Amino acid sequence: MQNYDLITPEGTKDLLFGECTIRRSIEEKLSRLFKSRGYCEMITPGLEFFDVFNLNSSYFPQENMYKLTDSKGRLLVMRPDSTMPIARVVATRLKDAVLPLRLCYNQTVYRTEPTLKGRSDEIVQTGIELIGSQLKIADLEVISTAADSLREFGMEYSLEIGHIGIFKELVERLDVADNVKEKIRRLIETKNFPALNDILDSLGEDSVTNALKKLPGLFGGEEVFEKAEKIMPDESIRRLLNELREIYCDASEICGNGSITVDLGLVNKTDYYTGIIIKGYLQGHGEEVISGGRYDKLISEFGYDVPAVGFAVNVNGIAKAIEKNGILPAPPVTDAVVYAEPGFEAEAIKAAADLREQGLTVENALFDDLESAREYAIEKKIPKVVVIDGSSKEEE
Repeated sequence: MQNYDLITPEGTKDLLFGECTIRRSIEEKLSRLFKSRGYCEMITPGLEFFDVFNLNSSYFPQENMYKLTDSKGRLLVMRPDSTMPIARVVATRLKDAVLPLRLCYNQTVYRTEPTLKGRSDEIVQTGIELIGSQLKIADLEVISTAADSLREFGMEYSLEIGHIGIFKELVERLDVADNVKEKIRRLIETKNFPALNDILDSLGEDSVTNALKKLPGLFGGEEVFEKAEKIMPDESIRRLLNELREIYCDASEICGNGSITVDLGLVNKTDYYTGIIIKGYLQGHGEEVISGGRYDKLISEFGYDVPAVGFAVNVNGIAKAIEKNGILPAPPVTDAVVYAEPGFEAEAIKAAADLREQGLTVENALFDDLESAREYAIEKKIPKVVVIDGSSKEEE
C-alpha cells in the first residue's frame, strides 16, 4: 500500500514565506477596499450540509464537491462556493436586517475538477455581496468596486460585463432537452464556433439559432450593441440589451474608457445569475481573477425573496499574476537579534520585548556563542546584534 504522508492532495499546495506574504498582502488590500465602502465581514463554515447546494436549481454538480458525513450520518460538503452559504445566512439570521446589506468575506472554497490538470481545488476567495437592491446604481457600485479591486495591484487589467438574461431568453425559445442547452452554453462560453454552428444547424435556421450563433462573437466596445440589436428576435431581449448598454456606458464613464468591454458571450456555468455578469482579468494571467454578477432569485430558494449582486476575487489567481509580473511586496525585515551571554537569558528576553515596544522586529539569538549569532545576522541581513551580558551593547 502506497503512503501519502509526504505530499499534498492533488489540487492543493503548501505556501512558504514569500508566497504567504503575497497572499496576505492581497487579502489585506481587498479587505481595506471593501470595508471603506461600508461592507461588513462575515465568515461561513467550511463544512455545509449538502442540501445547501442541492436546491431546486442544481447549481453545483455533486461530482464537483468534496463530500463526507457527520457523526449522525448526514451528508456534508466542503464549501464549494461562498455566495450560496451567505444566501442561507441572509435568509435566516439576517432576514430582519435593514436593507441593503453590504457583506464581504475572505475564505476558502473547495471544488474538484478531475479532468483539469494543474487545477487548484483549494481556492481562496475574497468578495462582496450587495443584498436588497435592484437599482442600476447597485450594479454600478459592484462593477466599480471590481475595477478598483483590479487596480489595487498595479498591473494592466480588463473588466468584461455581459447579461446572462440575453442567453437565457434565447435558449428558452429552443425546443431541446436541458443537456443540449447546457452544451450550447458551454460552446458559447469557450467560443467554439464550429461546434456551436454544427449543433445549432441541426436545430434548423431561424432568428433564435442565428442570434445564438453570433453571441460569442459579440464583444468589444459600444459598437457591439448596434450589431446585437439587429439580430435579436424580439423586443423583450432588446430591452435586456438596452439595460446592459446603459450600465456599460455609465460604468465606462466611472472607471475610464477602455478599461471595460462588453461580451455577450459571458454565460457562466454557475447559473444562479439572472442579470449582469462580471469577469475581470490581470495582465499575464489567462484565467479570470474576478467573477460575479446579479442573482435576484437565489436567496428566494432559501425562503427570502430579495435581490442581490456581487463578485468573488480569486486570490490564488492574483498571486500567480503578481509572481509572474514580478510585482512583489517587500519581504519582512528583522531589525535586530538579541544575544544572551550564559546566565542573562531572562534579561535578553526582556530586552527584546523592550525593543519591540519601540516598533522594531526583533529575534532572540538561539546560539551558544556570540560568533555564531553574528554569522546568523550576516546571513539573514539583520543589521544589528544586541549583546546582553550585564553591560549590554549593540553591534552594527
